[in-house]
Amino acid sequence: MATTEQQPNFGKLRRIFFPIQTYELKKALPMSFIFFLVLFNYTCLRNIKDSLIVTAPNSGAEVLSFLKGYCVMPSAVLFMLIYAKASDILSNEKLFYATLSPFILFFGAFGFIIYPNLDILHPAAETIANWQANCSKALYWPLAIVGNWSYAIFFVLAELWGSTILSLSFWQFANQICKMSEAKRFYAFFGLIGQLSLLLAGTLGERFSKVPANLPEGVDPWGVSLHWLMGMVFIAGVVTMLIYRWIYTHVLTDKRFYDKPELPGVSRKKKAKVGFWQSIKIMATSPYLALIASLVICYGISINLVEGLWKGQVKLIYTGTNEFNAFMARYSFYTGAVSLVVVIIGGNILRIFRWFTAAIITPLMMAVAGSMFFAFILFRDRFSDALESIGSNPVSCAVVLGMTIIILTKATKYVLFDCTKEMAYIPLDEEMKVKGKVIVEVVGGRLGKAGGAWIQSGLMMIIGLFSASAVKLTDIAPYLFGIFLVICALWMFAVKGLSKRIEEVVKVQGTK
Repeated sequence: MATTEQQPNFGKLRRIFFPIQTYELKKALPMSFIFFLVLFNYTCLRNIKDSLIVTAPNSGAEVLSFLKGYCVMPSAVLFMLIYAKASDILSNEKLFYATLSPFILFFGAFGFIIYPNLDILHPAAETIANWQANCSKALYWPLAIVGNWSYAIFFVLAELWGSTILSLSFWQFANQICKMSEAKRFYAFFGLIGQLSLLLAGTLGERFSKVPANLPEGVDPWGVSLHWLMGMVFIAGVVTMLIYRWIYTHVLTDKRFYDKPELPGVSRKKKAKVGFWQSIKIMATSPYLALIASLVICYGISINLVEGLWKGQVKLIYTGTNEFNAFMARYSFYTGAVSLVVVIIGGNILRIFRWFTAAIITPLMMAVAGSMFFAFILFRDRFSDALESIGSNPVSCAVVLGMTIIILTKATKYVLFDCTKEMAYIPLDEEMKVKGKVIVEVVGGRLGKAGGAWIQSGLMMIIGLFSASAVKLTDIAPYLFGIFLVICALWMFAVKGLSKRIEEVVKVQGTK
């Protein structure tokens, strides 16, 4: 990479919208295509998993907290153990294929084998309802998970896709083959291309959710939609692996883009490696890694607290699975559209301002916007008359307000939070880029979502012990609001602390 060490000299417009040299497209484009496909699948799976669980028989948005806290989190820990061991055995390339393949095989099987046979695999809805009626209300929502177990497995794997394939596998690869000088320009470009996937996923998701309109009587509309959606996910996964292979054979062999003596993780020579449990200890005692983990955990908890309440309001309007998925697809489309605008602004913030300036915007956005949503939920009865006078109601307003707030926050997260977080990994040595990132992204990321889930589910179970009816998220909203504010404050302190450490590292390395 010595031939490309100097900073590119672009014109004003190109510096803003496309700060990549023509010859660098050989590296930037295939990486952005992988990001596009991985994020496309993530968006489709995220919408489907929520649609399945929230609209399942005897279920609701409250079940999401129990799944994230008591199913997804243990699965993430198990994955981390397997992945860390596999990273010592397999080359990076084979590790990527071994990680991706089980996901796309299951999702393909779910759409074409498992879902068509639910009558055999799941207990009847009446049976689940009977279980819930004859037990403590503290167990009301966990029993819905047992009754809809295949949906729960789908949910767990869809959640892990974001942590393992997007946050871990893709970004780990990007951090291994990109320098800090490239990351400042390439990562925002990846985000720009990636946000287009939200537009496509949202458009196709809504389109296929409306396919059943003219179906013959007796044909399950949602089953037809799943055939299309799971087919797309499977194909996108296969194409991702093909592009990844092309990068290894045509990009990393080009000394302009990768001038190390061997490809990432290809060497079979035995290296002196830090053991897995020692890596855990290093992360726990490393202020640098601990601060990165704090960012991930605080984001996960705060967004989970807001999203749980919002999805509960969405179900009150969109009760059918196809309807719910169509709405979530529109939400994804709007998120992508807003993110495209934020990418242009955020990319220049990354390039022009300090790391701290770019990193602090997301927690500030979350704190302000999330507080507005909680305040409306808590005091919405006071707005009933005013909303009725304009032909609306508190539920519809809560859905629109929540969607707007979450879209703005996530658009900022995708561009500024993700890019600044990934840039923080680049100064680490190769060992900690792999194992430290596994711990922070998979376990830390899951701990963030699980933390919010444990807070919600714990409060519902405690109150359920003394309640004659199922406890809903709106019943615990005042407690959630207070916890939300504390988490946002801790997040901002973590950004400040990590910023100081990054500046110290950059000064030592003599990079900008």
